Amino acid sequence: MNNIEELNNNTVEIAEKASRAVVSINSTIYSGNFGYGITPVKGAGSGFIISHDGYILTNNHVIEGAETVDVVLNDGRKFKGEIAGTDPQTDVALVKIPGDDFPVIELGDSEKIRVGSIVLAIGNALGLPGGHTVSMGVISAKNRPMPWADFIFEGLLQTDAAINPGNSGGPLVDLTGKAVGINTAMIAQANGIGFSIPVNTIKKELNDIINTGKVKRNYIGISGIEINESSHGRYGVKLENGVMVARIDRYSPAYDAGLRPGDVITEFAGTPVKSMRDLIKGVAEMKGNTDVIFIRGGSKYRTTIEYKKETKKRIEILDA
Repeated sequence: MNNIEELNNNTVEIAEKASRAVVSINSTIYSGNFGYGITPVKGAGSGFIISHDGYILTNNHVIEGAETVDVVLNDGRKFKGEIAGTDPQTDVALVKIPGDDFPVIELGDSEKIRVGSIVLAIGNALGLPGGHTVSMGVISAKNRPMPWADFIFEGLLQTDAAINPGNSGGPLVDLTGKAVGINTAMIAQANGIGFSIPVNTIKKELNDIINTGKVKRNYIGISGIEINESSHGRYGVKLENGVMVARIDRYSPAYDAGLRPGDVITEFAGTPVKSMRDLIKGVAEMKGNTDVIFIRGGSKYRTTIEYKKETKKRIEILDA
């Protein structure tokens, strides 16, 4: 057997095995109001089973706002799924179905996968009857931001494996049969550019989602814009490394520390901030009160952000 035949057989075996744990997810959202009638809106996506007792990974946008979640296994079995937890910020959700001894896909290591590695995207593409669609491609790039999205969608895997509507939530599988990502989006006007959420991002969140239904993450309360040629001209700030505060929650640790829109953060916890990814990483790794250096009006300042997990309550009930 030559190398091409061996690769072909190996790919077929991986696709067959992984597909057993890939599911179709059909959600129903009720639109309208009670005065003029309620209309059910159907949605379709994918997911994959990660535990023998029926936990399924998918995208948050596949099940967001759903009144019902119907799960169809590759062998035709149907279940009513229960949303076990979500994290809209990373577009990850966990669905639970009753039972045990389900086939699973093991989570791999998205940090170790290399650009050029062969991957398979498996899912319920376009909701076509007859089983899942398998497409093959390579990892085209790593650590991509999603071009049109909020800064939260950073560090994505880019692939040229075909990702179509309905594929969302399905696995991106390497040639060991392990999931290295969750397929989440494509660029419609481009050819062969799709994005997957790396599984290493998800691994950090799973325990929180399973135990509490949401992800506990450090919070400072700002949205930012990277300083580059475009933002430098548009906002009239000096062209230098840093992240400009675009919006700030008035009840946040950042606001309490004195940061305001227009400030440019250049250092966080002693580490230079050259991109939004640097700031996100710094906030995620906060373990206590943290020093921040920023520029305002051409002058450099230092402040300390108080360590908090959540925003303050804005309204307190005095009597009921």
